[in-house]
Formats: sequence, C-alpha cells, structure tokens
Amino acid sequence: MRQLLNQLGLRLVQGLQTLPRNASTDCRRTCLYDVHVRHGGRMVPFAGWEMPVQYKDSISESHLNVRSNAGIFDVGHMLQTKISGKDRIKFIESLVVGDIEGLGHNQGTLTVFTNQDGGIIDDLIVNMTQEGYLYVVSNAGCADKDLNLLTTECEKFRSRDYDVNVEVIANGLIALQGPGMMQVLQPGLQFDLTELPFMTNKLAMVYGVPDCRITRCGYTGEDGVEISVNIDHAEKLVYSLLNATKAVNVRMAGLGARDSLRLEAGLCLYGNDIDENTTPIEASLAWTIGKRRREAGGFPGASVILKQLKEKPSCRRVGFLSTGPPARGGTEILDESGSKVIGKVTSGCPSPSLKQNVAMGYVDAAYLKPGMNVKFNIRKKMVDAVVSKMPFVPHNYFYGK
Repeated sequence: MRQLLNQLGLRLVQGLQTLPRNASTDCRRTCLYDVHVRHGGRMVPFAGWEMPVQYKDSISESHLNVRSNAGIFDVGHMLQTKISGKDRIKFIESLVVGDIEGLGHNQGTLTVFTNQDGGIIDDLIVNMTQEGYLYVVSNAGCADKDLNLLTTECEKFRSRDYDVNVEVIANGLIALQGPGMMQVLQPGLQFDLTELPFMTNKLAMVYGVPDCRITRCGYTGEDGVEISVNIDHAEKLVYSLLNATKAVNVRMAGLGARDSLRLEAGLCLYGNDIDENTTPIEASLAWTIGKRRREAGGFPGASVILKQLKEKPSCRRVGFLSTGPPARGGTEILDESGSKVIGKVTSGCPSPSLKQNVAMGYVDAAYLKPGMNVKFNIRKKMVDAVVSKMPFVPHNYFYGK
C-alpha cells in the first residue's frame, strides 16, 4: 500500500494508521481521546471517529462560554494534507474555485472542490506557507473521497511531468476559539499574536511544543486559531492552554457547541448545507471564486458556475429566524400563505446567544429578501419564520492592528 501511494505522490506520515480504534464501533480515536474521557466527554461516533458531543456542562453553557471566554475543540479528525512541488498551485487550482496563486505570504482562504456539474465535493482551507508548500485542511467526513481525488489527480499531473506531491499530515489539530483566545495563547508564544491576522499562518513553538502550525481561523465566528501539533505533544499543549491564565474561563468544548456556534455564524456544514448537488453560487459562496478565476475559469464545473454568476440560480441558501419549535434539517419551507412549498431547511437549532431559533436552507429565488415572511412545516404544524441576513451573530475575526 505504501509503495502504491508513493507512486501516486501521496506519502503517509508515520503514525496515521497507528491511531487506536474502538473495537465495538470501529471508530478511530484522536490523540486527545484520554483528555476527553478525563473531562467527562460524552463520546459519540462522528465521521468514523469517536468524538465528544459535550462535556459536563450543557451544550448551551459551553456555547456561551466560547462566545464570552474561550473553548478548546479537538478537530484532529479533520484531514490535513501538505501539497508540495513547483507545480503545486497549478495542481490545486485544477481542483478548486479559489485564487490560490493570488494569496499573499502565509495567507489562506476558504475554497471548495467542485465536480464537472459545479457541485461541491467538499469545502476546505488552503494555506500558503513560508516553508514553500500548501497546508490544506478539509472535512473528516469527506476524507476518503478527498484523498481519492487528490491522489488520482496527482497521478495524472505527474504522468505529464508536473512536479507535485501530496502528503497526509498525521498531526493532532486543536482549535482555540473565543474572545479570550489571545490572553490564553500569547503567554506561550515568542512572537506577537497581533502580527498574525485572520486567515494567516505561522510555524512556531507553542508553550514549549515545537513545530506547531498556527492558523488564525475557526468555525465559530469568534477570533480563534487552529494549531496543528505532533500527536505526541497534543495532550501537553491542551493542558498548557487550559491552565494558561485565570483571567479567562477556558474549557473543553464538543461537537454540539461547535454546531450551534457555526450555525449562528452562518457557516456551512458539509453534507447538510452543501453537497455535490449544490453549487457555490446556490450556496451563497460566490465570494470564494476569485476575480481571476471568474475570468479564466479552468476549474471543474466552471461553465455551470460562471453561467449561474451571470444569470443567477433558481434557488439560494439564506438564513431564517423563528420562535416556537426549532426547524431542523429537512423541514419544508412554505410561502407566507402556507400554500406553496418554496424550499427546505438544511440546518437549524435554538440559538443560545439570541434566545430564538436560527436556521438556514434553500429557497426559490423569489424569496431571498431579508424580512420576507415564510412558514416552516414542523410536524404538520405551520410555524412563522422570517428570512434573515447571515451571520446571525456578528463575526469577531481579527484583521490586524
């Protein structure tokens, strides 16, 4: 297997296959599994991994603590890859819609893999690095198909004498999120965090742990970082963060809070809000397509996507506010009279921050305007809702001094 993957330009870092599994569920465990158990994490299967949905506090309490203090999320189940070689940018731009060539020094961007019909294969973050390679993070639930895509296309590129290699990075990945992030992280750094604005990255020592890749990003809408760390040092780093300061209540946070936080922030969950049947334009992600890519095309599904940019799609993703029972994925959306189905909810939950329900979903193009009244069909009862701008809670990203 290793020889075959090397032929395809994919080099597995030692350690990826040695991660332990739960024999009863066949789910893998991240390098922080023992930390979760010690902190009372309620473990559930998620995307082939055993992950904490919550800890001893409620999901709502955990959510609000991230909004007001800081939370630590184990995101080590996500796929981390390194793309190197002098043709690495040409390679990745053959698969994604983003302008990767236009990224600045140590900058990153959210982008999407697309298929030939313009559908979204996965969403991912691509980072330029000072070390001369691309650092890529994509979803755990799409890891197999993402790796298959990368290896297959890498083989094609290499057969045409392009210089490109893809390598899985078998690191832990820790997300520290919330307004208290800087107070927690800064004491463990030898550089000023204000020099690392949103969507930039740096290789650095963190609380004595060497070779950590710090990326200022996250999935909560708050200021935050994701830290890629050697699995042997991940637990030490987590406890250093938990014990960094008494000025910030920093606690472990699970999948439940992560989902409600990202929903308040208007961020998509792959498999719910976007999939291979939705285009970036329908998903209200047109901003991920750089000006140069709009002019030149050259990405999978470009003809479909660029046509939608000009002519507008028949449906689009929007946000909703409501009271009463919350809408969940699959809930029908009807017009104000309740006589016509106009779309479907893809994600929804009670908002701990707003004390009302938030949701997102796809509706016909005639119903996109914020303030329009619609109805949700929840258990055969009509519930009033209103189209809303997203994010529901303002983003608090740090863009520099």
